[in-house]
Amino acid sequence: MTQTCDVGAKMLGQIPVTAWAVVLVTWHVGAYSQDANPKNAWTVDSQSQWEQTCDSKLNLEFVEGMASPTATDASYQSVLKQFSEKRSADSIVINQSPVWQNWEPIDDLGPGCVFDSPVFLSLGPDNYWFFARHNVSVERKAWDEANGPFVAESVRLDGFDFEVETTPLKNQFRAAGGKKRSLGGYHAWQSRDMVNWVHHGPITDRFTAWMTTAEFKDGKAYFYYDFPNDQDPHLYIDDDLFDGVPGKKMGLAFDDPSHGSDCAFIRDEQGRFHVIYEDWSPIHANSHSFDSPLAGHAVSEDGTGDFVIKKPAVDVRTNPTGVIKTYTHPHWVKEDPERFQTDIGEYEVHEPEQDCFGDWAAIGIGGQYYLFGDFDPASGESMSVAWFTSPSLDQQFTFCGNIGEGHPDPDVCFAEGRFYLATQMETDYVSNGPWVESVDVRVGVDTDNDAEVDHWSDWQTVKETYDYTPGLVKHVAKKAAAMDLSGLPAGYGFQFEVRITDTTANESKPILEKVQLSFKW
Repeated sequence: MTQTCDVGAKMLGQIPVTAWAVVLVTWHVGAYSQDANPKNAWTVDSQSQWEQTCDSKLNLEFVEGMASPTATDASYQSVLKQFSEKRSADSIVINQSPVWQNWEPIDDLGPGCVFDSPVFLSLGPDNYWFFARHNVSVERKAWDEANGPFVAESVRLDGFDFEVETTPLKNQFRAAGGKKRSLGGYHAWQSRDMVNWVHHGPITDRFTAWMTTAEFKDGKAYFYYDFPNDQDPHLYIDDDLFDGVPGKKMGLAFDDPSHGSDCAFIRDEQGRFHVIYEDWSPIHANSHSFDSPLAGHAVSEDGTGDFVIKKPAVDVRTNPTGVIKTYTHPHWVKEDPERFQTDIGEYEVHEPEQDCFGDWAAIGIGGQYYLFGDFDPASGESMSVAWFTSPSLDQQFTFCGNIGEGHPDPDVCFAEGRFYLATQMETDYVSNGPWVESVDVRVGVDTDNDAEVDHWSDWQTVKETYDYTPGLVKHVAKKAAAMDLSGLPAGYGFQFEVRITDTTANESKPILEKVQLSFKW
């Protein structure tokens, strides 16, 4: 995994897998205020605030407003600050860097008989949907014909209120919709546990085989597909994923003026549909895996049309030269001759050579947004999965890192309390979330105004937790890493100690972005 994140602590270096750090923090209560509520909260979340509160430190560096351990042991200590009047602490909240480096490789996700770009929808607890094209030959090869012809058996699976049939694949089963004839497009599989998958049959036809992404609203799935390939998101809306019949074909949803789609759709907190798409205007797309250094962004109220183009979501272009050249796409005229009279597209040459990204997927976690996609580096190294992050869909996303090898066309979802990153490669990935283990905290109080802590809380491990967001299937709710301080006595000063332990087997490490102390007045 490449750890070259442009968010917060950039290129923070490597530490041993078993590295741990101890951070002693004594905050100047009253020195810093939180903009949202300056009367009862103090926050350290900037470079200057970390530095100004520091009395001494060891093996800890401040980079881009974050505190990152640089060795097995690290420490931070600030000067003690007293109040003139007693105050009562309410809570301490700790935020980590949003770079999300702790991904672990796993075997192929899904039913095991699929191909082309995977698409996920997590519709809530125990209700996970996987969409891809159906590879029937894999099922056939899974059965040893020496045992005679395969005979399906009716069984009951936990969580399903209808009978399903076995298939030659151990963890794949077939419902009534899955017995219907394939139409050459995408199919649907449902799981209650991310292990066993029930096939519910076709959801699109062969003209909609270039499916890129899906959303969900008011009981209906919104399936977006390119037509022709790499062009202009079109839409199916399906209110029954069980019947093996495609829903209503809505036609063209977004007439992309830039060429290149392979897009991600995600609704925001207000329910609007955002599309992130490849913009090929600055790149010879045909020689760069049909990816681009530029990702366009458009918004629609209902996701069916009337998209308004916004500022780019990703923009890592190099220097424009003013030179216009052309490239050829093999699908435009072949698949949609009525709309395309040529396979020739134009682009402006940029120098030096550019990194390219595409085949986007999106997810939001507690208001922080992430984009996952292909990474085709200018260096000529193998393709991989890359991801970007932003605190808002209306702000440009910044590069976080990449993992794996191959052409991924990824999608991402939250299921069974974890995050899954599916690709069209043999290796997929899983993560417990952006939070990196582990962080322990305790709080001390100076109750008698002698500039010394005379009462400490017990040590407590804090961590973020995640949950589903009803009505917004691509948003994951986040509960902050917090410690309740209401049981502490009132005091004239407060001191914090934070212990950090890197427990991961990957290159991620706990990096503190922000610490906030709240008081009851």
